[in-house]
Amino acid sequence: MSFINYSAKEINCKIVYYGPGLCGKTTNLQFIYKKTRPEAKGKMVTLATETERTLFFDFLPIALGDIKGFKVRFHLYTVPGQIFYDASRKLILKGVDGIIFVADSQVDRMDANMESFDNMKLNLDEQGYNLDNIPYVIQYNKRDLPNVVPVAELNKVLNVNGVPEFEAAAFDGTGVFETLKSVVKLVLIELKKGA
Repeated sequence: MSFINYSAKEINCKIVYYGPGLCGKTTNLQFIYKKTRPEAKGKMVTLATETERTLFFDFLPIALGDIKGFKVRFHLYTVPGQIFYDASRKLILKGVDGIIFVADSQVDRMDANMESFDNMKLNLDEQGYNLDNIPYVIQYNKRDLPNVVPVAELNKVLNVNGVPEFEAAAFDGTGVFETLKSVVKLVLIELKKGA
């Protein structure tokens, strides 16, 4: 699914942050952008409404090493959390190499998490992808807030495949890079299999 540019000797991979509205997808990318060296990142594009919700996506290309003489660039996207932007979600998932599912750890957001996770699987299925064949990890965000669901309970509901999971507080950066590094490693393993 990654795009190889032979003339530029680049492999471009797409990582999509998926999850319910206001779970912290954009906050993850903003933290990554702020903490990444200028020479390793491109411009970040954010499309937001007056209420600060991402309307379509955030896009942040990051260069991370090379494979057999090819530079590997990761393009990070977020999908809109609101369900009525489902067509945009499907479009952003096209050509995905890895997924970070961002769940909101707050008790009152469990239904939204489950609905978003099911929607992600459905959108992948409609495009001929199977979640079992795509590198993905789960981030349990907002762990710094009161009234959060225990991780064991979140795992029972959202992590039935036993993929890597991370506790995070994206607002202060806790767990943000650990989550990204994990999915990048899984994507690179898949790339090397095909190289």
